[in-house]
Parts: sequence; C-alpha cells; structure tokens
Amino acid sequence: MTKFSQLGVKVNTQHFVGEKIRISSILNVEITVHAYKLVPSKQFKDKGTGQCLHLQITFQGVKRIVFTSAMGMIEAIQQIPEDKFPFETVIKEDVKRFYFS
Repeated sequence: MTKFSQLGVKVNTQHFVGEKIRISSILNVEITVHAYKLVPSKQFKDKGTGQCLHLQITFQGVKRIVFTSAMGMIEAIQQIPEDKFPFETVIKEDVKRFYFS
C-alpha cells in the first residue's frame, strides 16, 4: 500500500505563528514583516477591497500576527517582490488610514 509521504503532496497553506496584536499597538514603532496573505474579509465584505491582510511580523523580538483591511497597505504590500521579504517598516496612521512608511 502507498504511504502518504510517498505521494508527494505539498500543502501551500501558510501558517503564521504568534499571538494576534492590534494594529493600534504597533503604530509608529519599527517592525519586521516576514510574510503576508490575503483572505476574504469576514467583517468588511462589501467595503474597500473586501479582503483582509494578515501580516506575520516581529514586534519587540516576538513573532505576532496583525490583521487589517486597510486598502493602502493591501495595495502596497502586493507590489513588494517576494525576494524582498522580510523587510523593516513603521506603520503609521493618517486620518484613520493606515500605511507603511
């Protein structure tokens, strides 16, 4: 009988580690962004892009996960080439709009 390990199945699901942290807790502080994924937003289905951005970050030496539906951040991170991860940034807020700086 064939073993599962012999089937060559590769799972592309990206699992993030660490506890969730509110974006307001990391504003104006340098963080490292390791990876991201976009999933359909449960809360903002009919607003903005309808997507939720999940960020795998390091904040104060600890891996954490941040969720946001900020359109500017979603548009910006999609333009970053995969080989440029991880990168350091500061998330700022301008009139209820979050953005990378």
